[in-house]
Amino acid sequence: GRSQDQDGDKVKGSVHGASVGVHASDAANAWRNIAAVSNHRNTMASLIVGAYHTAGQSPHVQPDRWALKTDAVETINDKSTLLKMTGEAVRNRDQALAAAATQRYADLGGQARPVFDLLLTFATSEDGALHAEKYYRTVSEEFAKTRPSMRWRHLVGLARVSASEFGTPAPGYREACELLSVDA
Repeated sequence: GRSQDQDGDKVKGSVHGASVGVHASDAANAWRNIAAVSNHRNTMASLIVGAYHTAGQSPHVQPDRWALKTDAVETINDKSTLLKMTGEAVRNRDQALAAAATQRYADLGGQARPVFDLLLTFATSEDGALHAEKYYRTVSEEFAKTRPSMRWRHLVGLARVSASEFGTPAPGYREACELLSVDA
C-alpha cells in the first residue's frame, strides 16, 4: 500500500489507482497482448519494454507479502459464507479480510465465477482512480492465462484493490443506472 496520503481518496495503505501493483499488472497485461498480435520484431520489443516497465516498479514494492487476516477465516469451511464475507469486507474497506476470505474460498475449491461476479459490482460502481474497470479486466485475462496453482493470486489481489477503492462512487455511475433502469 501507499506509504503516505496522496490526492483524493488515495490514503496511506490504499492500493487502488496508480499504485505499483495495479500499474505493473495492467502494464504487463497490455504489453503481453500487444506482443501476441505483433510481428516477431515488435513481439520481442514489446516483451522487453513490458519487462523494463514492470521491473522499474520494483524499488517501490515491499519485500514481504502483504499480511492477510487468515486467522479470521481459517475455521470457516462454507464457501457461500466466505463469498459473503468478501463482499462485506470490501464494503468495510478491510483489504486484509477481503483478500483472506477470497484466498480461503479458493483453498476450499470454490469456483472463480461467483468471485468475479461479486467483484465486478465494485469495479463498475467505485471510482478506483480510473483503474477499477481496467484492473478487473486485467485480472480476468490473467486468471485465464495463469497456471492453476498461481491464478487465484490475481483474484485475491482484486479483492484487496476492491476494498481499497470502495467508498468513492464512479463518476456517472448513478446516472447510468437511472438511464438503464437498473438498481445502483
